Amino acid sequence: MNFENLFSPPYRISRINDYAQRDPVGFLQESDAWYDAQVMHTAEMILENRSSSPIVLLSGPSGSGKTTTAKKLAQALYTHGVRTHTISMDDYFLSRDEYEVPLAEDGTPDLESPLCMDMELLNDHFTRLSAGETVLVPSFDFTTQSRNAEPSLTLHLAKDEVAVFEGIHALNDEITLAHPEAFKLYISASADVVDDDGAAVMRGSWVRLIRRSIRDHLFRGSAPENTIRMWGNVCAGEEKYITPFIGKADFRFNTHLPYEICCVNDLAAALFETLPENVDRLHELRRIRPNIQLFADIDPALVAPDSLLREFIGGGIYEY
Repeated sequence: MNFENLFSPPYRISRINDYAQRDPVGFLQESDAWYDAQVMHTAEMILENRSSSPIVLLSGPSGSGKTTTAKKLAQALYTHGVRTHTISMDDYFLSRDEYEVPLAEDGTPDLESPLCMDMELLNDHFTRLSAGETVLVPSFDFTTQSRNAEPSLTLHLAKDEVAVFEGIHALNDEITLAHPEAFKLYISASADVVDDDGAAVMRGSWVRLIRRSIRDHLFRGSAPENTIRMWGNVCAGEEKYITPFIGKADFRFNTHLPYEICCVNDLAAALFETLPENVDRLHELRRIRPNIQLFADIDPALVAPDSLLREFIGGGIYEY
């Protein structure tokens, strides 16, 4: 089959369902190849920028697939003889007793705020790593909300090495203005699915919520209503702390795999069967379950072990 017109957003559900029913294996393979091509292109850009900086700043909202993308970038760079160290910026959170917790507009603790992060230490480490010095990457314990005594990593970058710092605040002005030479990458499931009249059937943000709900349910022991209840605050944090800085990225790409809802529709529909009352965006959330069921079925066993979707449904080759 010819999948040439599939990967230009917005996606059309009529095409998705046609490919899913006529050639599901080819559909998955072409979609994964399209995503992998974006990874390879990004790796080439990082290689070109390496003479200016060994630092890569990777940002994206919740459920965008940052972890898998970082791992695939490491693989792609390794084929060019470059070793990659991936560091979660979560380890640079400040201990709770080191700062006054900022509050959101509703008066609840705003733990998404960059004020919760040790930006001074991050910037110092970027400068020292770029100068060939050694740094001790901290380790943060979310259970105690405090930094561990022992660092998570002793890091020194050789000439053939780069460091990918991954986190929602990676493109914040406090970092990018101090280190404009670093390579800056933004990823998200940013493509909508529309019907033949152009009306939205599945928004990219809904895809991320579905991914996160499945992952939290399968691997984090969290009921779907808990994930859904928090989603309004998550989106508010993204609009406040991520979206304003997207334009800082040197490159951005879409991680929404056209086939993914077809592979998870039964499980996702079950998770969205009952919505909690009194949650933000309830009217919008009520559209998700019936729209999930508009997608044709694909056996999730067909999903490749190295697919980004495996980050959320399990059974893949990467450790998370």
